[in-house]
Amino acid sequence: TAARTLSASVAPAAAAQGDPRSVTQRVADFYGAYIDTAWDGSDPAAGADAKALKAFYLTAGARRAVAAYEAREHADGVLFAQNVPVKWKVAYAGSGGGHAASRVYLTWSDGRNAQVTKIDVRSDLRTRKITDLRPVR
Repeated sequence: TAARTLSASVAPAAAAQGDPRSVTQRVADFYGAYIDTAWDGSDPAAGADAKALKAFYLTAGARRAVAAYEAREHADGVLFAQNVPVKWKVAYAGSGGGHAASRVYLTWSDGRNAQVTKIDVRSDLRTRKITDLRPVR
């Protein structure tokens, strides 16, 4: 019975895939990796990893905006929070004028009544870099 209990509580592994040409996928890759570094904040490499991720995925202007938000609000300027979400999801939200829009959904706890916040992300279609991040109010 112990083996049955164990196997009943183990969820099947989720499949993951990606496409480096997709701007929305790159936003998802960024948020996934960034949240991993924030979640494992006690890892000595986490701070350097987060900085490197910002340097790779965000334009200089977006990095300046993130830094300004962090200085002003004393909170993370990518997550727009002081905590780390337990789940995230990214959805395509449209494109035009050389940019694509994505909406990021951050879930802050497990359960039926979990709080979800949203962030609108704008990316350059040519460079695939994130040019703007804004919390949805």
